[in-house]
Amino acid sequence: MKRRQLVLGAAVLAGLSVAVKRASVRRRPTLPSHVEDGAPLDVLIIGAGLSGIGAARHLLAKNPGTRFEVLEARGAIGGTWDLFRYPGVRSDSDVYTLGYSFKPWRGQNAIAAGEDIRQYIQEASDEAGITPKIRFHHKVKAAAWSSQEQLWDITAETHDDRGNVQSVTRKARFLFLCSGYYSYDEGHRPDFPNEDTFQGQIVHPQFWPADLDYAGKRVVVIGSGATAVTLIPSLADRAAHVTMLQRSPSHIAVRPLVDETALKLQKLAPPAVAHGLIRWKNVLTSIFYYQIARRKPDLFNQRLLDAARERVGERFDARHFTPNHKPWDQRVCAVPDGDLFQVIHEGRASIVTDTIKTFTPDGICLTGGGELPADIVVTATGLKLNVLGDMQFTVDGTPLDVPATLVYKGMMLSGVPNFAYAFGYTNSSWTLKAELTADYVCRLLTHMNQRGFTSVAPMADPTAEARPLLEFNSGYVARAAATLPKQGTKQPWQVYQNYLLDKYTIQLTPLNDGTLVFMRPPTQARRGG
Repeated sequence: MKRRQLVLGAAVLAGLSVAVKRASVRRRPTLPSHVEDGAPLDVLIIGAGLSGIGAARHLLAKNPGTRFEVLEARGAIGGTWDLFRYPGVRSDSDVYTLGYSFKPWRGQNAIAAGEDIRQYIQEASDEAGITPKIRFHHKVKAAAWSSQEQLWDITAETHDDRGNVQSVTRKARFLFLCSGYYSYDEGHRPDFPNEDTFQGQIVHPQFWPADLDYAGKRVVVIGSGATAVTLIPSLADRAAHVTMLQRSPSHIAVRPLVDETALKLQKLAPPAVAHGLIRWKNVLTSIFYYQIARRKPDLFNQRLLDAARERVGERFDARHFTPNHKPWDQRVCAVPDGDLFQVIHEGRASIVTDTIKTFTPDGICLTGGGELPADIVVTATGLKLNVLGDMQFTVDGTPLDVPATLVYKGMMLSGVPNFAYAFGYTNSSWTLKAELTADYVCRLLTHMNQRGFTSVAPMADPTAEARPLLEFNSGYVARAAATLPKQGTKQPWQVYQNYLLDKYTIQLTPLNDGTLVFMRPPTQARRGG
């Protein structure tokens, strides 16, 4: 135990050391010339959201001269933060850790608005010179690995000036998937009995109509997750009344909208140093509260209930705030400065815990009796998780059986060469893990280039028993569990939801761990190296 504590302590000190170095040495990476000659790329990044722009920035800083491009299905940078446009959309974790380690967050709020995050990502891309390397409106459909060529052959769809679909191909030595974890094309949308009889409007937050007028309207929001608790305070500013209709409650934690300690540190220290200190403060605080939640769930839940009771006041009803699962079995929702509780206290919003019996022309009839009148119904019913960007993968002509693969260090798949994907945390900021992944990919590429290797793949350990990738029972995870890769029961096949453990495992352990198989032309296998 003492040895692990020493290792984790070293990881923390290493992170602080990096922050100090960045303050004294500010180096702008140089951009390789745009690749137009048809030669294979060194790296192809899929996705120009938070993960993809971060991955590109890491390549520029740590692997200068790398020939890479970014393919983005949409027409703009930002990913999630460009897609979601519903009222009040914001981060559900602090933006100091959601943001990049290399770009200090300069905004006032610690829980940031979606548009501010989108602008932050755009600035990061522009400042590093990444934007010219992005090919927009390129939706990747398939990726085929050839051991003979030691290359990926990627097929994408785009449109010509007349709107006709065109198929384009690109070859790359390494494929880095940064497309997120859910479908941008469709959300989870259950069918409700007789919803076609409803005379009002039904909308899904993922596809919020820009011209939707909810002023003075009665709004029912179906759901109790992060989207619902974000929407309701914003809708309540103009709607006649907003009702959150939940099948079961979620855990809801009050978070400060403004991190006063962070603002003080920004005044006292250089930007990079302050940013590093703030990030580590928030990382360690988050880990502390997560451990309390998992080890003492009753205590944690009681604290959440006490906070809700204090802010809601006489309208508080414990039935609406007492989930039937333990904290972090599903994600704990954050409400900045308790804004959700405030609008309930003021009577502008309310919560109903029940299920839908049927829609009626004027609203929703509940299973437990009664009817909720509504002019607008918002189905905040969740995301549709997709697997590896809904791409069709083949390895030497054989379709990849994704559920049969094991995840190596939370980023590579067993038996799949020259491939990594960014998948963040369920209990903390996504970017923390995405940056660790990008850093590892850069180390791996450097190792391969220095030794003349052309490919690498983790080979599954038959003694590592397969387990679900995510030990998380949120609806979107449960619905897609059968399509996901698996994690194993021992290192390096375990997926941690712990930044310190990952930092040690990913950044501080040697690459040649006996699991990776490196190849040199003409395909002479070698372990380690």
